[in-house]
Amino acid sequence: MPQMAPISWLILFIIFSITLIVFNILNYYSFLPTSSTKTQGKIIDNISMTWKW
Repeated sequence: MPQMAPISWLILFIIFSITLIVFNILNYYSFLPTSSTKTQGKIIDNISMTWKW
């Protein structure tokens, strides 16, 4: 809209940028990955390591 003042475009851009950054930060820290090293260690401990010749 050309009748809007340029400062309004700047404010809209800043608000959109802050919203995007906050949304990405919240999504990044809300995901809790499961540790695969702990499960692999338990699987290796349960397997019998005797050789069958």
